[in-house]
Amino acid sequence: MAKIKVEDFISGLKEMTILEVKELVDAMKEEFGVDPSAVAVAAAPVESEAAADVNKTVVLKSAGGNKIQVIKLLKEITGLGLVEAKALADNGGNVKENLPSEEANQIKAQLEEAGAEVELA
Repeated sequence: MAKIKVEDFISGLKEMTILEVKELVDAMKEEFGVDPSAVAVAAAPVESEAAADVNKTVVLKSAGGNKIQVIKLLKEITGLGLVEAKALADNGGNVKENLPSEEANQIKAQLEEAGAEVELA
């Protein structure tokens, strides 16, 4: 029997009805003694733990009273030019996205020390 390529298998799955997919899963359970849904459920928490440590966004709400210091810090943190950093300080917005919690907290602390109002999303 010829080996089926992954692409062909996925293409075939796309053409199946829900009932046919259920029958395929049941046949896999019977033939191999493995429940594919149990493997997917077991893998999900690992992804959630990794995602919980990342996906932090540092959001500037206000530059506060020491705007020049905040602009300098924004330039340093983001690598933006002076005009872009000033616009971010004036209008607020995302400073950096998809950061580990520790790095996001560190940036937040630096900006707050300079007088900015910052939150993590």
